[in-house]
Amino acid sequence: MGNNKHRLKVAVKSTILDWWCRANGFEMPTPPELRSAEKLARALIPPEKSTLKCKIKEEEAEKKNLSVSEEEELLKGVSEKPPVTFSDAGTELNRRPTHFYTSSEESVSTAIPDTPSSSSSSNNVTDESLNPMSPEEEEIFVKLKSLQVFEQEESVISLRKITRTNVDMRVPLCTLRLLSALKSLLTSRYSVIQINAVASLVNLSLEKINKVKIVRAGIVPPLIDVLKGGFTEAQEHAAGALFSLALDNENKMAIGVLGALPPLLHMLRSESERARHDSALALYHLSLVQSNRSKLVKLGSVPTLLAMARGRDLASKALLILCNLAACAEGRTALLDANAVQCFVEMLRRNELNSETIRENCVEALYALSQGSLRFKGLAEEAGAAEVLREVEERGSERAREKAKRILHAYMTVIFLDGKNVTLGYVVGLRKPAQD
Repeated sequence: MGNNKHRLKVAVKSTILDWWCRANGFEMPTPPELRSAEKLARALIPPEKSTLKCKIKEEEAEKKNLSVSEEEELLKGVSEKPPVTFSDAGTELNRRPTHFYTSSEESVSTAIPDTPSSSSSSNNVTDESLNPMSPEEEEIFVKLKSLQVFEQEESVISLRKITRTNVDMRVPLCTLRLLSALKSLLTSRYSVIQINAVASLVNLSLEKINKVKIVRAGIVPPLIDVLKGGFTEAQEHAAGALFSLALDNENKMAIGVLGALPPLLHMLRSESERARHDSALALYHLSLVQSNRSKLVKLGSVPTLLAMARGRDLASKALLILCNLAACAEGRTALLDANAVQCFVEMLRRNELNSETIRENCVEALYALSQGSLRFKGLAEEAGAAEVLREVEERGSERAREKAKRILHAYMTVIFLDGKNVTLGYVVGLRKPAQD
C-alpha cells in the first residue's frame, strides 16, 4: 500500500512537470547524477548542523575536564587552608612552678609559659603515604602490624627505648603510618603491650612539632579508653600524654570535645600520685579555653576542686584550675554557690600549708571572684575577708599584695573614730569616701 502511494506521488509530479514544460516551451530537465546531488545537498546544509554531534561530544568532554579541574582546585584549597587557631582566654595567674614533669619515667622537664603561644606545628602535618619508610620505621611498623603477640611486644618496647634515649628520632618516627599502627595497640589486653605503647606515645608527644599530628591521627579516644579502664601504669602514662598534648593551643578544644574532661576529673581521685599530678596539670591547661571551662562547671567539678584545694596533695594545682573557672560567668556563679569565698578566706587565715604559692593563688581566686559580682561583697564581709586581705597586703609577696590591694581599694572605708584616735580600717561592701 505504501509503495503504491509513493509511485502515485511520483507519477503526479512527473505529469505536472511535463505539462508545465510543454505549456511554457521548456525542455524537460534531466535528473542530476547521484554524486552531484549529494555534494550539492551537503553544501546547502549549515556546518553547525553537520558537526552537532561532534560539538556535543566536545562540550561534554570540556565540562568533564572542567569539573575535574574544579574538584582538583577545591581539594588543593582544602589541603592548603591553614588550620584554625584557638587563642586562650587570658587568665592572670600567680607565680607558677618553673617546671612540671610528665608521667613517663623517662620524661623530660616541660616549662609552662606565662602566656601560651599558638603552635604552628599543624603546618607540618603532611601526606606521608608517598614518602618511603626509614629502616627504623619499617622495622618497627612491620612488627606493630604483626599478628604475633611477642613481635608486638618487641616493637613497642623498642619504640619506647628509642624515643626515650634518642631525642632526634622522635620526629622522624612520628609518622601517620606508625601512629595508626600504634593506635590499635593502646587498648591491647596485654599489659606489656598497652603500657609500652602509651609510654612510647608520651615520648613522641614531648616534641612540639608532633603534638597536633598525634591528635589529628585519632589518638585521643583510645587514650581516654585507657584512662577509663586500662592498666594502672598505662593510666599514668595516658594522663601524662594528655597533659603533654594539651600544652599545644590547637589541641585544647579538640581534647575537650573528644571527651577527656570526665575521665581526667575521675583520675584526680586515683591512688597513683603520678596519675593525679598529670591529670591536674592536663585539666589546668585545658581550662585555659572557655569551652572547656563551661564543660568543667557543668560536670560539677567545683566541689571536687575545692575539696582538693583544702587538702595537702594537689592544693596549688586545684587553685590554679579554680582561678581559670572563676574567669567565666558560669564558674563564678558555681564557686559563689559552693561558698568558695569562705573557703579561700579560711585558707588564708590559717595558712596551714605555710606556702606562699597557696597564699598567692587564694588571693588570685578571690580577686577573680570579685570581678563583676555583686554577691561577692556580702559573702566576703560574712567571711571576714577584709582583715585577712589587709594582713596579706602588709606581709604577703609582691604579687599577693597587689591583688589584695586591688580588692580592698574597690570595697573599703577609711575612718573609724574612737575618741581622739583615728584608726584605718577596711569594711568590704563600702566605697572609699571622697577626700578633701
